[in-house]
Amino acid sequence: MQWTWARFSELGVGDLHDALVLRARVFVVEQACAFQDPDALDRACWHLLGRDAAGALAGYLRVVDAGGGQAGQAGMGEPVIGRVVTAPELRGTGVGRALFAEGLVRCRAAWPGRGIRLNAQARLERFYGEFGFRRAGEDFLEDGIAHVPMWRAP
Repeated sequence: MQWTWARFSELGVGDLHDALVLRARVFVVEQACAFQDPDALDRACWHLLGRDAAGALAGYLRVVDAGGGQAGQAGMGEPVIGRVVTAPELRGTGVGRALFAEGLVRCRAAWPGRGIRLNAQARLERFYGEFGFRRAGEDFLEDGIAHVPMWRAP
């Protein structure tokens, strides 16, 4: 897997296009959520793209800077991982685990000694638990999908 870790302004047009297409393919079409996926946070985030040997986008996630906040998490002083997505045809191949592990490496390097937060789809709580994340509050609905706030200790 070839990784690209970049700020919004550093992403090439092709990277940005591929990321937004994958996000829309899964979050809007597959999950049937009619919402505006690109948002104001995209410009302030770090973006992690994983490409396969042929150069196709296999997975993507974004990280809101520590202190940048996200709905319900503003001012916590910890990075927030979000928009974690794997190409549907690659599910079950380990791409998602590799993507998330790489995201954690990048977070620990950029924000040493800080916890990491995320709002996980409730059905993925166990997956994130395998990476040391624990429930940090009550379930809530976001775009009609049950989510759970999670936190990983430094």
